[in-house]
Amino acid sequence: MKKFELTGESKIFLGHKLFRIRALISFGDVQEGDVGGYIENEKNLSQDGNAWVYGNAKVYGNAKVCGNAKVYGNAEVYGNAKVSGDAKVCGNARGSGLAEGCETAEVYGDADYATVHGFGSECRTTTFFRDKNRGVSVSCGCFSGTLDEFCEKVKRAHRGTKHEREYLAIADLMEKHFEEDGL
Repeated sequence: MKKFELTGESKIFLGHKLFRIRALISFGDVQEGDVGGYIENEKNLSQDGNAWVYGNAKVYGNAKVCGNAKVYGNAEVYGNAKVSGDAKVCGNARGSGLAEGCETAEVYGDADYATVHGFGSECRTTTFFRDKNRGVSVSCGCFSGTLDEFCEKVKRAHRGTKHEREYLAIADLMEKHFEEDGL
């Protein structure tokens, strides 16, 4: 059973035709008939789970919102991004690789996440973000965990290689990037 439909209300945004969504059933905190945000096509939002796009938020391109994830405010999710688990993307956050596979991501603005692309054995996009405990977490391929867990996994998987040196250098940079002011 479908949980949402595309409405006739649409807008052109950066060359993408986006459609407002409407809930066909009640689920999570969404009631049947509620109007949501904008998506380019039905592939952008899973018909399963409690995932939803709210208000003025936009999801387009090959991006996918699934699980119990929420995208709201003026947030934009696009490219090949996958927002899943209990991730929240809100405020004025924008991203093309946000919160892939993250269970507790809460991205509120540009300063709460950073991505790097083209490194490692698979040249994936790696996303670093401030987690709900104000620590730094990482999503890279099938890995999702804290910055410390990421470094340990890199050391085990890529010991003594260029990939290890690159990933650890990036992790050091991200640790500095996410330092709280005054520390």
